[in-house]
Amino acid sequence: MRIQTILNRVEKFKSFVYGEAHIEDQDGGPALVVRILPRKNSLPYCSGCLRRGRPYDLLKERRFEFVPLWGILVFLVYRMRRVDCPRCGVTVEMVPWGDGKNQLTTTYRWFLASWARRLSWGEVGSIFRTSWDSVSRAVEYAVEWGLAHRDLSQVKAVGIDEVAWQRGHTYMTLLYDIGAGTKRLLAVAEHRTETSLRSCLDGLGREFCPRIEFVCSDMWQPYLKVIGERMGQAIHVLDRFHIMKQFGKALDEIRAEETKRLKRDGYEPVLKKSRWCLLKRPENLTEKQTVRLAEVLKYNLRTVRAYLLREDFQRFWEYSRPSWAEKFLDEWTRQVMRSRLEPMKKVARTIRGHQPLILNWFRAKGEMSSGAVEGLNNKVKLVTRKSYGFRTAKVARLALLHNLGRLPEPERTHKFC
Repeated sequence: MRIQTILNRVEKFKSFVYGEAHIEDQDGGPALVVRILPRKNSLPYCSGCLRRGRPYDLLKERRFEFVPLWGILVFLVYRMRRVDCPRCGVTVEMVPWGDGKNQLTTTYRWFLASWARRLSWGEVGSIFRTSWDSVSRAVEYAVEWGLAHRDLSQVKAVGIDEVAWQRGHTYMTLLYDIGAGTKRLLAVAEHRTETSLRSCLDGLGREFCPRIEFVCSDMWQPYLKVIGERMGQAIHVLDRFHIMKQFGKALDEIRAEETKRLKRDGYEPVLKKSRWCLLKRPENLTEKQTVRLAEVLKYNLRTVRAYLLREDFQRFWEYSRPSWAEKFLDEWTRQVMRSRLEPMKKVARTIRGHQPLILNWFRAKGEMSSGAVEGLNNKVKLVTRKSYGFRTAKVARLALLHNLGRLPEPERTHKFC
């Protein structure tokens, strides 16, 4: 079977035919070079208006890298024509296998982008004997195409969070779709500022924000401000995870301080090796941790009082009506403010300051939570680890949208992977 027959089967171009093919020896190994010729009497397409025009003259031959066959690099060679277009003037013709000055065919870019979702970009480049920059450009092409063709009309619930992606407290703002049908990344921006979140929302179009019914976020003030401005009609939920995380920090701070004080005053180290017994939920404790917790709770310690206040707050999530939950919050915060436990009092003040948003958890009927957000955040960390860090914020954005955005891809006559 001739190589031209195989190429016509997998990648046939209208108005063009495959010509002679030969093998060349290159530094990395052999390469298959296939010439492409225009059909006799065919008119080229103008790359500006995509209309047919009369050939003007010929340019130098160009090589376009195609999908490797049997471990052999494949290059398509074509001598571009210039078009005398009545509307655009003299322009270079449009060819169906590539665009602009890109040296990779469109098919090869989708091929590299598909593998870049499974492996690191460096590994993809090494396997297919191409450069890291070629893989990066392929991913950028796939992401731009997917963003231009994705459908956001069904997005009703979003989650907003930030993750660290480099050392030195370097963050990215992430906007997720956390609806019942899909869990995907919608937008990424560098830093965790008001400007970052606004840029994410601006990139999704004017119609996006008015359609949102639920928003889930943490208590980061820049996010709260932008959400209030752009999505004021939505039910804004401060999720259970972020609230209970504040309790964990306060309890651990009290435990650490009291452990040092007991050691300094010469008392028995009753809190030694009790950190996870106190921080974990009772139902998640091991048998050994359960015994250890029971021993600690026998003592009248500041840590024990803080632990009991946190466990008492768990009753808040069992209410079915916001009005009863609000009464519980008022009573609980009054009790904490009299406890002389400053870290817990700080949590109580935070809850008072965000009480309307916390009560929205009940108005959303507990259906919206940041559990999906935290799960997607873990996938973000996996992508970062797989890439061993990113060179720039632009590359990080491309990699994350490519892996977690669930972006559409065009219909293709064949797939290689």
